[in-house]
Formats: sequence, structure tokens, C-alpha cells
Amino acid sequence: MTGELIVVTGAASGIGRATALRFAAAGARIAACDVDVEGLASLAAELGPQVALTERVDVGDRAQMKAFADRVHALGPVHAVINNAGVGLSGGILDTSLEDWDWVLRVNLGGVIHGCHFFAPPMVARGAGHIVNVSSVLGYYAAPGVLGYVTSKFGVLGLTLSLRAELAPHGVRVSAICPGLIATNIIAGTRFGASMAPAREKIGALFAKRGSSPDKVAAAIVNAVRRDRAITPVAPEAWALWALSRIAPAQAGGLGRAVSARFTGA
Repeated sequence: MTGELIVVTGAASGIGRATALRFAAAGARIAACDVDVEGLASLAAELGPQVALTERVDVGDRAQMKAFADRVHALGPVHAVINNAGVGLSGGILDTSLEDWDWVLRVNLGGVIHGCHFFAPPMVARGAGHIVNVSSVLGYYAAPGVLGYVTSKFGVLGLTLSLRAELAPHGVRVSAICPGLIATNIIAGTRFGASMAPAREKIGALFAKRGSSPDKVAAAIVNAVRRDRAITPVAPEAWALWALSRIAPAQAGGLGRAVSARFTGA
């Protein structure tokens, strides 16, 4: 990947940061964005000469994403775009406000749509390129108590599979990554509804203790680009639930209710 231009959204920390560093280690140039300016500055310092561009961008803002894409395209053809930026939202239908619905869909699904919309056309024109969208284990496993997040990530997975079929004749590849429990700071910024608020500390502790490394996800993303993987679960529980949701969907739903009850005491 020496000299190839890779775009990574949500790159200031966690999976995005690890992914940028992984691609840079393979010789790629990195165009990174995030809303965390300090995190981006730290990433740029670590990337050194491999950094092509870092910019504060809210991926849910259409104008900001267009401006970012325009600046990236001026640097040369994009080999791959990694739509990673996302937020967490916990709660059910009774305690998820419409404002929270707007927020999670705007970032998690709208941000991916923007990344595809502004970066896919030049790839199609060139007949080459790869789009990687970060979905979730909750993109195929409909756990209770995280309704808005599940909706956004099911949307990302569906968008990815449809786009993969659409762009294949044009030489553009599209992949979905479904990480599972990963030790990042996403829980710190997650909005919790009343029904799930008692579980915040338990869930945070679970991610910290049991979560896989962000670098494991980064390795899966690089592998998806190299091998053209359609869907890649990453952590052990992501693989297990991938299998369970297909072999025994009724049991998978029961497991979700049991896990939710364990955390909330309901």
C-alpha cells in the first residue's frame, strides 16, 4: 500500500486511530478526520510523514463532509475510505427521545451515507477503490435496550451489502466490519436512557475488562481491504452471535433479553 491514500473517519481514538496507524505502517498516506482536534493532533504527530491531511469534521454534517472530501480528492485518488466514526446510544422505545434518535442516526448512519456519497463516484469513474463501513455485532444481532444504536448499525450493514452488489461491476469493493466488544472510550460518550442508566458502570467495566483491542479491529479492516471480505465479525462474541443469529434466531433473542436483564436488574 506504499503511497496509497486512505481516508479514516473517527480517527482520533479507538478503532479509527488504530486503523490509521495500521495502514500507515503498510506505507499508506492517511487523510483523517474527527471532532476531537487534540486527538487528531496526537495522531498526526504519531503518523509523521505518512499524514496527508487531518481535519475536524462532523461526519453527520453534509457540508463539512463535502468540503473534507473535496480537499482529500485534491491530494490524489483514494484507495480506500474507512467510514468508522460513530456514537453510542442506549435505551428502548419508551425512553429514547426523538432528539436522541436524530443524533444517533445522523452520525452513525448519515455519516456513513455521506462517506459513501462523496467518495464512491470518483472510485466508480476510476474503476477501482474500496469502501469499508464499520457496523457492529448489533448490526445483525437485535439486542434489546439499545434500539436506536441497533437501528443505525442494521442500516449500515444493509447499506454496505446493497452497495457492494451495486458497485462490484464498476470495480469498487465494499466491506462491513462488525467488531463486538472493543476496549475503546465509546461508553464514556454514550447517551443512556432511563431504562439502561443503571447499567452504565457495569457495561463500562465489561468493555474495559473483556473488550478486545482496537488494533484487532484495525487488522481486520486492513485484511478486508486486502482480501475483499464482505462481512467480518471481529471479537469472539461477534463471531458467536453471527452464527447463533443464523442457526437459532429465537434462542439468540432470548439470550439478548437475559443479558439485558442481568445488567439492568429488570
